Amino acid sequence: MWAPDAHTVELHLPGEERLVDMVPVPGGWWTAPFDLEPGTDYAYRVDGSPNRPDPRSALQPDGVHGHSRTVDPATWQWTDQDWEGKDLRGSVIYELHVGTFTPEGTLDAAISRLDHLAELGVDIIELMPLAAFPGKTGWGYDGVALWAVHETYGGPEALARFVDAAHSTGIGVCLDVVYNHLGPSGNYLSVFGPYFTQAHHTPWGEAVNYDHDGSQQVRAFVIDSALRWLRDFHVDALRLDAIHEIKDDAAAADPPQPHVLAELSDAVAALSAELCRPLSLVAEADLNDVGVITPTDEQPPAKAPSLGMTAQWADDVHHALHARLTGETQGYYGDFAEAGAWAKAYGRAFLHNGTWSTFRERNWGAPVPEDTDPRRFVVFGSDHDQIGNRAVGDRPSTSLDDATLAATAALVLLSPYTPMLFMGEEWGTRTPFQFFTDHEEEDLARSVSEGRVREFAGFGWDADEIPDPQAAETVDASRLRWDELNEAEHIRMLAWYQALTALRRDLTWSQRTAWPQVEDINGVLTVTYEDIVVATNLSGQERPAPALTTVLLSWDPVDDAAPSLSSGQTLIARR
Repeated sequence: MWAPDAHTVELHLPGEERLVDMVPVPGGWWTAPFDLEPGTDYAYRVDGSPNRPDPRSALQPDGVHGHSRTVDPATWQWTDQDWEGKDLRGSVIYELHVGTFTPEGTLDAAISRLDHLAELGVDIIELMPLAAFPGKTGWGYDGVALWAVHETYGGPEALARFVDAAHSTGIGVCLDVVYNHLGPSGNYLSVFGPYFTQAHHTPWGEAVNYDHDGSQQVRAFVIDSALRWLRDFHVDALRLDAIHEIKDDAAAADPPQPHVLAELSDAVAALSAELCRPLSLVAEADLNDVGVITPTDEQPPAKAPSLGMTAQWADDVHHALHARLTGETQGYYGDFAEAGAWAKAYGRAFLHNGTWSTFRERNWGAPVPEDTDPRRFVVFGSDHDQIGNRAVGDRPSTSLDDATLAATAALVLLSPYTPMLFMGEEWGTRTPFQFFTDHEEEDLARSVSEGRVREFAGFGWDADEIPDPQAAETVDASRLRWDELNEAEHIRMLAWYQALTALRRDLTWSQRTAWPQVEDINGVLTVTYEDIVVATNLSGQERPAPALTTVLLSWDPVDDAAPSLSSGQTLIARR
């Protein structure tokens, strides 16, 4: 255990009511005089502090404030020896929140829905954060035990079972990880060492220390954690939350060091070669800068350093599509209300490519080079943020008709990018996905609830309508209603999604790397590839169909002899 400034460290073994003096070794590390058996509860006392969990704890059976428990991954039973991995680029990703995906809210319960996802055509499941966080329910982005799997979800063995089962159905697993901050409750890292620095600040407070005194071990703490998910849990990819809030000026040091994310990319590449299967890193970044996906040994094309990520999220595509379909212009959607915004963003991943952003009140982003593989951008019509960070967590299905939802699906799944779906959208669920927490501390709970009201002030939403994140009914309202699949309208929507993913496979869509021609004329959105055209009519009246030879798929029936675009029609055809 690393505690470089400690004078004494004691190992507490509650099962034996025993305290053991740990022995200091070079580098600020402390070691116990004997090994602990798997399943042993333990904690540390640093310079006489109360019991604190191990920063590298694999399991917190009694929550983030309690003792840690040892886990031996070598005892887990795996059946995925023939798994060859998945290339994330061009895969169909499916984002889900374990706690609300099923009524039980566990990883084991989620296994029972893997056949549904396989039939849907999902290639990779993206699990929202599993690192242990305070309370029983939450989104997971306030995790504090970054090496542990949240006990309410089933703990580390349940994650291993889930990954093994997913691989048996041909589906890869991506884990959402948060390395830009820790949550406010149960965060004891500062007891052990300089894990945080006041040199940088984030929306959550002090930044994680990636570039000041003691940062070498902090960087190792994060990188080792990431590699462990990929190696010990057989996970195929990691999605890195909000990397623009990972503050690292190490490149300006003497001697300069690589950015921590570039170091992580190189470490993951080495592990991939060792394991002989593809491993991917996906960055959530609002930088609009392809330096994020530029190989670490190449010069960055713009401002961001070359980070070597496999892919990055392209929020601009979502925002432009949402504004075009809904007409919403509040908050950051205001930038996407201008004429041509959808065509520009959809055609080259970024609306802001060095241009003025009214929302940010400055120029933003940089152009995407023409030779960039579009599959290195992840796009979506819905995700946890864009739904959950609305006042009442309402999905597009509550305000858009089914024809427009069908158009969204086609424009995402047959985009040139890597598509991602959010749980339940495939059948047009009406279930909201609201923001929920389970903090024990009254002051913190009140602060979170009040913060939600302030956050939405710029969107003009009614504060009285915002659900209380701490209320049990908020999380209950967010659980998927699988019984909707018995209703005709939802059956039709699911069949549409399945048909779109089947068409992707038939057309080997995941291997395509060409950028399309994109037009938005007279209410008709048209995406034209060399051999395929995708068109949707939002005009409210019948329009001529684009030049085509054979209709491959359409939301409503079409007359093959004289195809046209009825109002609300979406079709995919050969040119």
